[in-house]
This record gives sequence, structure tokens and C-alpha cells, in this order.
Amino acid sequence: MKNSMIIQGLMVSALAVSAVPAQGMNHADHMAAMNDDVAGAEAALVAYREALVARDADAMDALFADESFVYENGKDEGSFTHYMEHHLGPELDAITSFTFGDPTVAATRMGHLAYGRETYTYRIELTDGRVIEREGVATSVLAHDADGWKIVQYHSSSRAPRNR
Repeated sequence: MKNSMIIQGLMVSALAVSAVPAQGMNHADHMAAMNDDVAGAEAALVAYREALVARDADAMDALFADESFVYENGKDEGSFTHYMEHHLGPELDAITSFTFGDPTVAATRMGHLAYGRETYTYRIELTDGRVIEREGVATSVLAHDADGWKIVQYHSSSRAPRNR
């Protein structure tokens, strides 16, 4: 019984210490630092959208972790590298214009990870004259390391616009 009380006391002490922000940092500074990190995750998602508009494969590749997963409209596309080589890359060559409308982005941090939520519309004009207009959503998981935020998993889907 006495050992059990000692162990409980040690656990409570450990939990109390782990809840304290980094040494020398008050709670407000700690929360501001976390918000900055969330802003960085959101910026990575916006940068991916901007790279799509610019059709800049190198900029897109730099935003994804080496070991990443891409899912699009119900299909497992593999890693971002595979997705670029076998799906998105060939499509980029057929696009003359790619624009987004009404984009929203939000991220929530969970330790060294963040998850993102996006909504948008997009319009793609192709070299053969076709125009594709869609409403889309995306969810993503990002990991933070010394190099900043990288997209680890990206899942997007879209549909033809509907009257509301």
C-alpha cells in the first residue's frame, strides 16, 4: 500500500513537471510559439497550392516528406514521388491554366505533427481546350523537424460544382 502511494505521488509529480512549458518560457510565450508552428504548417499547405498553380514540380516535391502517401478521389497514388511521376507530372504538361477560388486552410498541431483541412474550388484549362471546374477538399498530416513542416500524407477529393 505504501509503495502504491509513493508510485502515485511520483506519477503525479512527473505529470505536473511535463505540463510546464519549456524552461524560461511562460504560458503565453509557449502558446504563441505553438501558434507560429501552426502558421508554418498552414503556410506549407498554401505553398503546395501555389506550386500547383505555378505548375512547379520542384517546389511541390520540396514540401513532401521522402516517405509520404498521397490519396486522390478514392485512389492510393503511392508516395508523392510516385504520384508526380505517374499521375500529376504528366497532367501538368497538359495544363495551360490552373486557378483556385475561395480557398480555406486550417491546421491543428499535435506535438511534432499537425493535421490540415482545406476547402477550395478550382479551374483547370487544358491544351486541348477542355475546362475542368470542381469543388474540392483536402486533409493532410504534416511532420515538423529541423527543416520545418513536410507533408507526410495528403488526401484530396473533388466533385463538379453543385447549386446550393
